[in-house]
Amino acid sequence: MSVIPSLPADIAEPAELVAAIRARRGGGLFNLDRMLLHSPAFAKGWNVFMGAVRTELSVSPKLGELAICVVAVLNGAEYEFIHHAPIFRNAGGTEAQISALRDPAAAAVSPLFTPLEQNAIRLTIAMTRDLKVDDALTTELRAHMPTDQALVELIGTIAAYNMVSRFLVATGITPE
Repeated sequence: MSVIPSLPADIAEPAELVAAIRARRGGGLFNLDRMLLHSPAFAKGWNVFMGAVRTELSVSPKLGELAICVVAVLNGAEYEFIHHAPIFRNAGGTEAQISALRDPAAAAVSPLFTPLEQNAIRLTIAMTRDLKVDDALTTELRAHMPTDQALVELIGTIAAYNMVSRFLVATGITPE
């Protein structure tokens, strides 16, 4: 539970920013948005940046969501996992895979995942826990990614969602 109260769900100001966030979210505000709006400048930057991460990247949606779910588990950000597991499923993930992601180390060697997905899990663990990524892992990923752009975007997605999860945990935001 957060010691910082969320703003009300019917917040209307700043109008242009609230409208932009609602548009990106399909009409409503998430609890995360209601916390971010304590700082309009921060909320504006977040909305633009995370909007691009969510909708403008070439990396496979399934691979990106897999990484986001692993970040959520590693950082104890249940809010993030609850929001992204269904998106992972819609991108082609299975219920068995979602369950397996609750133990990232085991998932990294599980036959439920392709070798590329296993390496993406390893990358997520390395970036989230150690920060340093072994060159051999990056080389292996690069050999199996469709483009360097997709690899950079996967790395960027992992970094971005580490930011998200740390914000969620530090502010104590609870799921809707």
